[in-house]
Amino acid sequence: MDYMKESLRLHGEWKGKIEVVCRAPLQTRDDLSLAYTPGVAAPCLEIQKHPEQSFTLTRRGNTVAVVTDGTAVLGLGDIGPEAGMPVMEGKCALFKSFADVDAIPICVRSKDVDEIVRTVSLIAGSFGGVNLEDIAAPRCFEIERRLKEVCDIPVFHDDQHGTAVVVAAAFLNACRLTGRKPSEVRGVVNGVGAAGTAIADFLLQLGVGELILCDRNGILVEGDPSLSEAHAAMARRTNPRRVTGKLADAMRGADLFVGVSAPGIVTQDMVRSMAKNAMVFAMANPVPEILPNEALEAGAAVVGTGRSDYPNQINNVLAFPGIFRGALDVRASDINGEMLVAAAQAIASYIPEGELSVSNLLPSALDRKVSAAVAAAVAEAARRSGVARA
Repeated sequence: MDYMKESLRLHGEWKGKIEVVCRAPLQTRDDLSLAYTPGVAAPCLEIQKHPEQSFTLTRRGNTVAVVTDGTAVLGLGDIGPEAGMPVMEGKCALFKSFADVDAIPICVRSKDVDEIVRTVSLIAGSFGGVNLEDIAAPRCFEIERRLKEVCDIPVFHDDQHGTAVVVAAAFLNACRLTGRKPSEVRGVVNGVGAAGTAIADFLLQLGVGELILCDRNGILVEGDPSLSEAHAAMARRTNPRRVTGKLADAMRGADLFVGVSAPGIVTQDMVRSMAKNAMVFAMANPVPEILPNEALEAGAAVVGTGRSDYPNQINNVLAFPGIFRGALDVRASDINGEMLVAAAQAIASYIPEGELSVSNLLPSALDRKVSAAVAAAVAEAARRSGVARA
């Protein structure tokens, strides 16, 4: 099938992938009087006295804003907020289909951090959570940080943390398969944008033994005056041996490679230079850093990609619907590190010990039950960490 051509045809036929559905009956005078005037005054006054009742007397408690400025849409780059709308609608459709979360696309015509933060903060009272989507780095880091400060609902940048959670789940299961502890692993992350930075943060949180980060200019080393502020901060937390050079130098002797970068930049010789039973997660889309069959031929033990036509697809849909479902269920004020670790562990443990294999590292992205498992783990972590309000 020509997916591009057929998708364009279907989008014209669908005229949108989501719609609003009425939950209240509106057939009789009594129906109107209860759902609207005069009866609706009662919940209005109750919410005025107790604003937290907006989570239970309206749909707010099950609704997420999917917010973009259209600057980093899929692999298309800065195509603008309107052009990003089909992706935002798709995200909303996934929220509903996988976790029964209602989601609304909010496409903001601004690249100004102050304007975006103010826009989202002003409408936050209509939502139970905010999912930031396809906002370019480094602006996305500042927007998320500031929204977390001013909003009393969870703010989550899926390109960062959703990706990191699923990579972490794959990493935990790859360690199980290859007989490693995270503390024994030397890892390399190539691509230090939104996803790569969050993945690195998460791997450090899991206690990875050593981590080296690379961008297009080579290995990040503390003290390099050419590094941006964000990259300099990551360099201070990684590469303890002060390894210098290019990606090939970083990969030599490494146990783990994570790529969120560019197609075809990893060679078989680079994989051969890694440690025995190496773990390779090449996630550039649509063409990975190295094709799975090439990595396996070069000696990798476990390989994952972002594609659905190869085993071990590292897909955010395994994470974000369940994370928000769990956060909304306990009316969490935040999605914190403890909740994300719980989500990663829930995804990893969803594969029973007897079914774990080099071609079955993660659950299927189409398995709806994964979201329920993630939601339960996230809700419990929210309670333990003190951010649950229900």
